[in-house]
Amino acid sequence: MVAFRPRIPALSVVEGASSSDAQRRPSRSDDEILSALRRGDTRVADDFYWRVKPVVDRTVRRLLGRLDRDGEDLVQIALVELIESVTGYRGDCPLDAWVSAVSAHVVYKHIRRRRLERSIFAAALEDDEEIAIGPRSSTVETASLREALRQIGVHLGAMSSDRAWAFLLHDVCGYSLDEVAHICGVSVVAAQSRLVRGRRDIHDKIAADPRLAAILDRGGS
Repeated sequence: MVAFRPRIPALSVVEGASSSDAQRRPSRSDDEILSALRRGDTRVADDFYWRVKPVVDRTVRRLLGRLDRDGEDLVQIALVELIESVTGYRGDCPLDAWVSAVSAHVVYKHIRRRRLERSIFAAALEDDEEIAIGPRSSTVETASLREALRQIGVHLGAMSSDRAWAFLLHDVCGYSLDEVAHICGVSVVAAQSRLVRGRRDIHDKIAADPRLAAILDRGGS
C-alpha cells in the first residue's frame, strides 16, 4: 500500500509567500493552516510562511550562527522540509516545538556533512542572545562570562561530536530527549546515553580548566 503524501504546491509555500512585510501575522489559526497544507491547498502559503518563519530563523541562527553564509539557504530548506513532513505532525507537542525540531534536524545534517562542529559549538554559545546575564552585571563580568562560554564551546569541539551535540541541544538549547533523538536521527535511549556521557565529559573538562571553573563559580554566586 502506498502511503498518502499531500500535494506540494508547485512553487512550494516558501517561494509562493510574500516576504515584503516583516511584521505580518497569519490570518488563519494553526489548525486551519495545517489542515489546508495536508490537503495541498496553496492558498495558505503566506499564512504558513509568516507563522513558522520566525521560529525557523531563530533555530537556524541559534545553531549555525547569524553570520554563516548558508543560513538563508538552510531556512528555505527547513521550510520545504516542514511542508513535506506536515502529515507526520499530530499535535503531540506545541507547533513551535515541532517546527524548531525539524529545522534543527536540517541544520544538524548540514553541519555534520560540512564537519563544522569545532567552529559551530563555539559560535552557538558565544553568539547566544538568550543566555541570561544579570541586569546588574558589569561590563567586565559580562565579558568574562562570554569568554567562559567561548571556552566551553572550544571544549565541546574537542569532545566526541555525538556527545557534544546531545549536550548542546538538550542542556543549552532546551530540546527534550525525544527532540534530540529526532534531530540526531537516533533512538531516545541512544540520545540519553550520549547526553549522560557528554555531561560527564564537559564537566571533566571544566574541572581541569581552573580559570574557566573560577569564572563559572563567580557567575553562579
